[in-house]
Amino acid sequence: MWRKRCSVENDYIVTSTTTSSSSSSSVSASGKGRCVSLSFPFSGDSEEEDMGFLEVMVSDMKHPPPELGPMPDGLSPQQVVRRHILGSIVQSERSYVDSLKRILQDYRHPLMEMEPKALSARKCQVVFFRLKEILHCHSMFQIALFSRVAEWDATEKIGDLFVASFSKSMVLDVYSDYVNNFTNAMSVIKKACLTKPVFLEFLKKRQMASSDRVTLYGLMVKPIQRFPQFILLLQDMLKNTPKGHPDRLSLQLALTELETLAEKLNEQKRVADQMAEIQQLTRSVSDRSNLNKLLNSGQHQLLLCETLTETVYGDRGQLIKSKERKVFLLNDMLVCANINFKPVSTRGQLEISSLVPLGPKYVVKWNTALPQVQVVEVGQENSSYDKDNVVIQNAGAKKHVSSSQSSNKVYLGPPRLFQELQDLQKDLAVVEQITLLISTLHGTYQNLNMTVAQDWCLALQRMMRVKEEEIHSANKCRLRLLLPGKTDKSGRPISFMVVFITPNPLSKISWVNRLHLAKIGLREENQPGWLCPDEDKKSKAPFWCPILACRIPAFSSNALDLQLGAVVHNPVQSSLLGFSAVSTSLPQGYLWVGGGQEGAGGQVEIFSLNRSVPRTVKSFPVASQVLCMEYIPEKSKEEQEQFKAEDSRSAADQPSAPHPTICLGLQDGSILVYGSVDMGTQCLLSCRSPGRQPVLCLKHSPEYLFAGLQNGTLAAYARNNGGLWDLEAQPTCLEVGTGPVQTLLTLDDTVWASCANQVTVLDAATLQAQQTFEAHPEEEASVTHMIKAGSGVWMAFSSGSSIRLFHTETLEHLQEINIATRTTFVLPGQKNVRVTSLLICQGLLWVGTDQGIIVLLPVPRLEGIPKITGKGMVSLNGHCGPVEFLAVAISTLAPDVLKNDKEEEGGQEEKPDGPSPEPSALDKPPAREMRKKGILLQYRLHSTSHLPGQLLSVKEASPVPGGTALEHSEEDGSIYEMADDPDVWVRSRPCARDAHRKEISSVAIISGGRGYRNFNPSSKLPACSETDSTLLIWQVPLML
Repeated sequence: MWRKRCSVENDYIVTSTTTSSSSSSSVSASGKGRCVSLSFPFSGDSEEEDMGFLEVMVSDMKHPPPELGPMPDGLSPQQVVRRHILGSIVQSERSYVDSLKRILQDYRHPLMEMEPKALSARKCQVVFFRLKEILHCHSMFQIALFSRVAEWDATEKIGDLFVASFSKSMVLDVYSDYVNNFTNAMSVIKKACLTKPVFLEFLKKRQMASSDRVTLYGLMVKPIQRFPQFILLLQDMLKNTPKGHPDRLSLQLALTELETLAEKLNEQKRVADQMAEIQQLTRSVSDRSNLNKLLNSGQHQLLLCETLTETVYGDRGQLIKSKERKVFLLNDMLVCANINFKPVSTRGQLEISSLVPLGPKYVVKWNTALPQVQVVEVGQENSSYDKDNVVIQNAGAKKHVSSSQSSNKVYLGPPRLFQELQDLQKDLAVVEQITLLISTLHGTYQNLNMTVAQDWCLALQRMMRVKEEEIHSANKCRLRLLLPGKTDKSGRPISFMVVFITPNPLSKISWVNRLHLAKIGLREENQPGWLCPDEDKKSKAPFWCPILACRIPAFSSNALDLQLGAVVHNPVQSSLLGFSAVSTSLPQGYLWVGGGQEGAGGQVEIFSLNRSVPRTVKSFPVASQVLCMEYIPEKSKEEQEQFKAEDSRSAADQPSAPHPTICLGLQDGSILVYGSVDMGTQCLLSCRSPGRQPVLCLKHSPEYLFAGLQNGTLAAYARNNGGLWDLEAQPTCLEVGTGPVQTLLTLDDTVWASCANQVTVLDAATLQAQQTFEAHPEEEASVTHMIKAGSGVWMAFSSGSSIRLFHTETLEHLQEINIATRTTFVLPGQKNVRVTSLLICQGLLWVGTDQGIIVLLPVPRLEGIPKITGKGMVSLNGHCGPVEFLAVAISTLAPDVLKNDKEEEGGQEEKPDGPSPEPSALDKPPAREMRKKGILLQYRLHSTSHLPGQLLSVKEASPVPGGTALEHSEEDGSIYEMADDPDVWVRSRPCARDAHRKEISSVAIISGGRGYRNFNPSSKLPACSETDSTLLIWQVPLML
């Protein structure tokens, strides 16, 4: 990280990873200012660099760089910090402008004037494209920054300056051109280094002459890094700007502008890099080959490419060879290529690579269609393919597996790990029987006693543990792909196994996840899945959008016509899922879906998401139709400690904290509180609302459960001493209005409640109304949905097709968007659109409509204002009726998945010698239903050094000085268990080191409505099918 923070009393410093020198571009000591020549293109670029450009002169003497004066007395600590951050902005910008000047003055100008030319004028134009314009933008920004710094102590405003300077289309255009050209510029430099020694020598001399030894590449990459640096600085400034400060809203708007700009530049850089990789791959393929035609068709997108190590194993599992390959995952095929570096010389390669990154040349080894690629984990071979009709061959192996061998069992390298583990299990069972027989002996024998027998048992157990770790390790970083081959003489298909070693477990997870999603993206409903009005109605490649993973009935009973009411996700981690399962399954946990018939009974359906397609695990009726749900997680440790500290009773009298609960609001006024699925879905509490009014919405805060009622009342239920809601006590009732309270929103320390076209803001602790404001000018337009993102709240209404954005602090109306302008791309002429659901997730605002259409609009993800910055996308998959709800399911993958082998070895090395303590109750695996019986070995290994014979151990005993055998300390048997699904061995003991490991988030979006409809006119899918309540589930790539 390039940012470094010191204490408040000292300085607040921001440093760059490569500090640029200003010695070559600063004002001379004599005081003479230097003019910087800047140019703007009027029309297209020409061969001559300055033809058609307007020269703009910016004098360093007339416009000196901004400097912060001495700090005045009497400033608050927050003002001091803000002043230091401003100093960091000034210092960072000065360094950046100096770097831009160095590129032009130390590299471009000498190359243009050099005779003979080391680089032609045309190539210089490519290399230094748009750098003059970028320097002009920031020179103008420095001039404005100078006046703002001079008056800082009086105004303390800077956010509006960033908005004015970087919201102009010119800035985006200039930086976009630079980013899009960056790969070409580096390619020209690399080629010149390889073919022109004079140019290479010039770069080396310029680098050595600079005080900081920054290369040309190091300088030219700075424009790409500039806006992320600005964002970090403004984030810090915003954190230290209190609410009500005149600069706060401007800073939030500035963050929005910079984040939007950075996102667009990142996306353009990603597309440019992707095109460069595909072009590099295309050049390595014969012009007449089918692969070349496919790559040149423009229909392929690069989803993932990485350098992996291919390993080839022999019949006995021994490693024969390994070699690095470049593997390309495209949207419909997988390509593997050899990597060839062909430098002028080894020394030349090192010299050039230190100045500019060298790109390899590829030679395609094989390519295959994506639907035919299968990921096969160790221990899952039997369920991955039809072993009776497929002959497996290891890639690179000289001998094929015969048909007779494959008809019984197919062994897949690496070394038959799962089979060897099963053999060890059988041997352990035999040795245990021998131990029982030895215990019946009447005589005493040195080599045949209980000590030796128990030593055998524990040694086998240790060998099993190593084998289990090998299997687990094989699944963590070993990517095994089953690929189609040619048929044999009998017509049976021959598939071959390719084994890649990934750099780390994260890479393995990424490959499995993206292979899985790319296959789903090839389904007809995802070809295409989205329409992009921003790109002249072009369809969007499915992988870069949420992918429709499945559609399922919302209720298992089709006899009743049940309407959807609400949905919540109850995240529950399952430690028994295998390595591939966590990479491909939906977010772990359970999905609660509620509904019913108006005026009749209700129904709750619970789905398990621990797989690629949800399945119903429980269904139960309730007294009335379910209108709303709220998931309430268990309190964090900090909240529990605070709760205990505030309670006057002793800790011994404190009841245990409740587990996660799900609250249901019903049509008949009932509020039901259920435990999670793991707790048996017990109904823990129930009550009736005041006046038995229908419960339209539920929200919770740390102190209260809020219920919005039909008669305009907001009922607040406080927590009791046990942490549950005290539903038996009379709730605090607040009159919000005369109409129904249709939606609630908990926001920091406040609660927002809507009634008709107005929203009331209440203090979440004291329940006192703070302010009421009008959200829509028309009284009949009631607020139906509110969703927060950053520093804004988006609202939808009961009439009209618009959604409106309000500031969370000033309650100011900031933006209004008409959704009908988006839906007309799918249903032309349908202008009477009403918004029926809202959701914000991963920088996208999901909007569900009464026509069944779902619209996605881009919004910023940071603390800025969530203004919509583009036209977004329209889903071609939707419902036949209104989208009743949109919900997000998010879970964090178990962090032990990320543990690599080195850390595991380190953990074992840290294990102290001597007897290990007995496993505590916390270490033991929790009781779970339908679990296979685990293996619990509690044998102790005692010293047997005095006994003759070879030591039965995993590793051979190494000789010790003095000739004595190694002493063996007493050791516990570890607890292992076999998972239900898939059939993979996992370790059940938690690791304390995992607490600091990076987390991986799995995200899915759920929409509910009547039936399923495909809006693509050219699709063969039925335009509208089914009328029963249906769930559509979208998946996005794992957030790594």
